[in-house]
Amino acid sequence: MKKRILVACGAGIATSTVVCSKLEELIKEHNLDAEIVQCKIAECAAKQDEADLIVSTTILPTTYKIPAIKATAYITGINIKATEKQILEVLKGE
Repeated sequence: MKKRILVACGAGIATSTVVCSKLEELIKEHNLDAEIVQCKIAECAAKQDEADLIVSTTILPTTYKIPAIKATAYITGINIKATEKQILEVLKGE
C-alpha cells in the first residue's frame, strides 16, 4: 500500500525542498511505495487524515494523529542515520 509523507517547513519552500530530495533517495534506496507532499507546517493538521507520516524541519506546533518526525538532521548533517531509521520504521510499519 502506498504511503503518503507530508514534508513540512515554516513556509513550505526552502528546507522542505532539501528534505524532499533526501526522502526521495531514501524511498528509492529501500524500494518503498511512497508519495511525498510538500507543505507548510500550518497545513499539516488539516492534511494529516490523508497521510501516514509528517517529516518536519521546524518545531511541531501541535500533536498529530500520525507519526511526526523532526528532520533537522537533513539540514545540519548530524544524526542523519538515526532520523532515516525512524522514518523507515514508520514507512515499513515496524
